[in-house]
Amino acid sequence: MMSQILAPKGAASPQFHDFVDTRHGPILYLEDVSVSFDGFRALNHLSLYIDAGELRCLIGPNGAGKTTLMDVITGKTRPDSGEVFFGQTIDLLKLDEPAIAQAGICRKFQKPSVFDALTVFENLELALKTDKRTWPTLFSKLNGEQRDRIQEVMLLIGLAGLKNQPAGILSHGQKQWLEIGMLLMQEPKVMLVDEPIAGMTHQEVERTAELLLSLQGKHSIVVVEHDMEFVRSIARKVTVLHEGSVLTEGSMDEVQNDPRVIQVYLGG
Repeated sequence: MMSQILAPKGAASPQFHDFVDTRHGPILYLEDVSVSFDGFRALNHLSLYIDAGELRCLIGPNGAGKTTLMDVITGKTRPDSGEVFFGQTIDLLKLDEPAIAQAGICRKFQKPSVFDALTVFENLELALKTDKRTWPTLFSKLNGEQRDRIQEVMLLIGLAGLKNQPAGILSHGQKQWLEIGMLLMQEPKVMLVDEPIAGMTHQEVERTAELLLSLQGKHSIVVVEHDMEFVRSIARKVTVLHEGSVLTEGSMDEVQNDPRVIQVYLGG
């Protein structure tokens, strides 16, 4: 059994983000996790392990448990049983949602949630990993290091040329990239990304694949996606969920040729 964290429930220690211990195991560890809603078992003794710097894709039919899994990792849903650890020592079941985010786990939902009236630069500035209490926020000024970080992220997400444009005029794909940039401003160790290419053009899909691939190694990224061509373009390892459990894991070729996956998901 994993060791227990010493902080009380809901504590948001600034040390979490800097001391996530992955020396002897995965950065994200879910063991025998079950979740039930009104008698329906959304997760059924699920175990999942994500390594530091890994880009993992999760696939599975509707109702397989993908959203519930993300809800458990981020603290939105509490499991009935099981263990959920961030590194070797941070018990996520003892933390609330804000503390988990501060610890270094960020989530991007399918629909981008940027501030349309603010510029690209201002959206990223607002997302800086700083003291968010009202008084410091009202009187804070960007330092050189923070400005450099915003510029670095704008270049990474391909929006440096639109820094002074309001987010509301961006295309759907550009808004998705901006939101990924806003997550990056939080300096996450783990990014959970839900269906990032829904509604994108072909060119935007290709750019999104390049962006996510450029982030692996620096961040652990878990991508939930239904588009198999996109999954193949980014994933070295794919996890297939079915009825709340891990059905199989492996390369895209291994998964697509697994008779169980063909039966329950790929329509063979």
